Amino acid sequence: MDLNDHLRDIPNFPKPGIIFKDITPLLGHAEAFAESIRALSAPYTDSAITAVVGIESRGFIFGAAMARYLNCGFVPIRKPGKLPAHTISRSYDLEYGSDCVEIHADALAAGERIVIVDDVLATGGTLAAAVGLCQDIGADIVGAACLVELAFLRGRSTITCPLHTVITIGE
Repeated sequence: MDLNDHLRDIPNFPKPGIIFKDITPLLGHAEAFAESIRALSAPYTDSAITAVVGIESRGFIFGAAMARYLNCGFVPIRKPGKLPAHTISRSYDLEYGSDCVEIHADALAAGERIVIVDDVLATGGTLAAAVGLCQDIGADIVGAACLVELAFLRGRSTITCPLHTVITIGE
């Protein structure tokens, strides 16, 4: 199955000049969604992962399903002000602005074996911030996984842990 067939481009979203990779058709197709979870999880099935860390918001969809597939816990990384307990945060730049992400300070134990997941790797700012947050806590980051990599934006170069992507677009 070619998962790329289940993506669609949305021009000028969220602002003019951006071509947004929409994953909702993939999510709505049972076989494509199941295959995406299997493909994202494949490198980690024998890695003794204790938690999947998902980045808001589409990383929650893939991350929660991966956690079930890998039989481990799920930890959310969210936008500021969304988590109720004490948090740590990181700011980062996007291809169209800047943002910040947070994690509960006690969400992971030092040495806990994790994989961090998001839907799309663009410039790498969001994923790099998530990696930094998990490193600050002392987690053992086995790797990061993204369904789609927009290779022409060179986000991979900002990621300091092993990176697994399923679909690569552009070079």
